Amino acid sequence: MKHPENDSAYKGLKVNEGVEQPASLNPYLNSMRLKRARRLTADDYVDGIVRGDVNILSRAVTLVESRRPDDAELAREVVERCLPFSGRSLRVGITGVPGAGKSTSIDAFGMHVLNERGGKLAVLAVDPSSERSKGSILGDKTRMERLSLHPDAFIRPSASAGSLGGVARKTRETIILCEAAGYDTIFVETVGVGQSETAVYSMVDFFLLIQIAGAGDELQGIKRGIMEMADGIVINKADGDNVAEARRAATHYRNALQLFPMPEIGRRPEVLTYSGFYDIGIKEVWDMIYGYMNHAKECGVFDARRSRQAKYWMYESINEQLYSLFYNSPGMEGLIAECERLLSENRMTSFAASNRLMEHFKKQL
Repeated sequence: MKHPENDSAYKGLKVNEGVEQPASLNPYLNSMRLKRARRLTADDYVDGIVRGDVNILSRAVTLVESRRPDDAELAREVVERCLPFSGRSLRVGITGVPGAGKSTSIDAFGMHVLNERGGKLAVLAVDPSSERSKGSILGDKTRMERLSLHPDAFIRPSASAGSLGGVARKTRETIILCEAAGYDTIFVETVGVGQSETAVYSMVDFFLLIQIAGAGDELQGIKRGIMEMADGIVINKADGDNVAEARRAATHYRNALQLFPMPEIGRRPEVLTYSGFYDIGIKEVWDMIYGYMNHAKECGVFDARRSRQAKYWMYESINEQLYSLFYNSPGMEGLIAECERLLSENRMTSFAASNRLMEHFKKQL
């Protein structure tokens, strides 16, 4: 008997047959299964990028950011073939202390330039990676509500992954791809003020430092290096009761800039106030940027700066390839683990461990 408890001997107890349970797998799964996207060739990437295909551009950026060895050669070919179509954009680096309103400001700056001058805008937003989980939220689009809906805007958040100055590992190459796709204005947003913002400065034409007033000593915690690199300083949140405080902060910055050496361009950075949330003073900020660019091109600073940037990234590329070659050399992973164990047991010094690893690396060459 299937259910002995239904026997008459067990009066008052009854178990129903129940309902037949459906299969755990969707019966239509095979017919609904999406085919894996075809791996694109270099021709596919280049043709799509030059044509302005956003989907192809997004896949190309993913390819460039990939750490897989089999993607590296294809990415290098795509970037090199896009190089003749690049170099004709205005590159603006944007940095500032956390909470200064960088993403909100980019939303306001971007909408202004698209509405006033047209063209296409690319935003390369770098999101900080967790030191523990190595993950990133990548939520910059949620703070750029208007730009994220604009058909001529391309927003690409990338994880910093511990890279220099908070800049994504392949941001330089991504700029080239965006320029080849027809984006004539490019913003590079960094994670915040740090000690290695040189990476941002070495890939943009104008370096904008965003600050806020009313947060204590405005000059406290600001590195001399970041002040010297800034081509323009703007005080955000100059609205409501904070207008007077913002103007006072701007005066402090102007006085501080007088103590620094005269920049190569021959004039000191301007300091302006604005409100990214209420779109107040946005036009004045853009007038400052365009005025700087016109003067830089007239006096030759623009070409000289881009030439230095090309040399800088040549050496950065060499360093990156040496780094990859070192850690991917045969037997290196196991040897590193052994050295780490000896270090933790105080049986080897850090210098001896590094020398041992370098000697092993030299033998592989």
